[in-house]
Amino acid sequence: MKKICHYISENMAWLVLAAAVLAMVFPGAFQQLRPTLINYLLGVVMFGMGLTLNLNDFRIVFSRPKDVALGCLAQFTVMPLLAWLLARLFQLDEALTLGVVLVGCCPGGTASNVITYLAKGDLALSVGMTGVSTLLAPVLTPLLTWALAGKSIQVDMVSMFLSILWVVIVPIVAGLLIKWMWPKFTERATDYLPAFSSVAIAFIVSIVIAANADKLTRGGLLIVVVVMLHNVCGLALGYLIGLLLRLAEPKKRAIAIEVGMQNSGLASSLATIHFAAYPLATIPGAIFSVWHNLSGATVAYLFNRKSENLSKESMSKKSL
Repeated sequence: MKKICHYISENMAWLVLAAAVLAMVFPGAFQQLRPTLINYLLGVVMFGMGLTLNLNDFRIVFSRPKDVALGCLAQFTVMPLLAWLLARLFQLDEALTLGVVLVGCCPGGTASNVITYLAKGDLALSVGMTGVSTLLAPVLTPLLTWALAGKSIQVDMVSMFLSILWVVIVPIVAGLLIKWMWPKFTERATDYLPAFSSVAIAFIVSIVIAANADKLTRGGLLIVVVVMLHNVCGLALGYLIGLLLRLAEPKKRAIAIEVGMQNSGLASSLATIHFAAYPLATIPGAIFSVWHNLSGATVAYLFNRKSENLSKESMSKKSL
């Protein structure tokens, strides 16, 4: 069973891609699933994250506040502004603009921690950034969404705050409490959690895409390009920030991945709940969920190749 779960989590990107393709080809099969299920699935992912964390992981906030503050500042400036600029550049309509901006204003996703680990980045910094950005999200996500999209679309900040609180914060806290009360049980369960989270994310993507399959077919190419640029530019700018500040390579990788990879499942969930009058607003989050897992796996591969090349160069210099 552990081997199966490990295989599923290792191939999460392909699982999400397969779910997206199936939802596009057979939308009727997935349309039987209610959109409200997204909240419960996202809660499962957040609960799983809570089970894998402990209070020691958050000590980085106090021991290295400068690094975490820098990363979170980049998180809530680079991606929201990129979203707004791309929406204007490609002249997206109100609904798609809202969806892209909502993705940009969400906190870092849990997948970023996995990708940072695979890329040999600073995992402690990644976990700290994810935790802090998630805690800030109930305030900053609705506030930034209102600031960048609120002029043309009404944003209920209080309602969005409560949604993030119940869907994200409460499950994480519940996971932390369960781990504290039953550490041995959670230690055994963590072997299976990545696989369950991967399946939950795949279901979220399939539900959103199936519900909007016809709209995605009609206007999908443009929004796919915008979402890809949003993610790739976020990754590049995150790395550039670390480069300009002359941070160590593991820190640069962590910030790049944390900035570029968003909690797009949360974006889709919020769009479904709060912006039902703009169904296309759910599309950017669904596409981002598929794409950033693929790009993240690619980035991890490229960073590892870079590490291997640097190691070979170092060995050759020593031999000389």
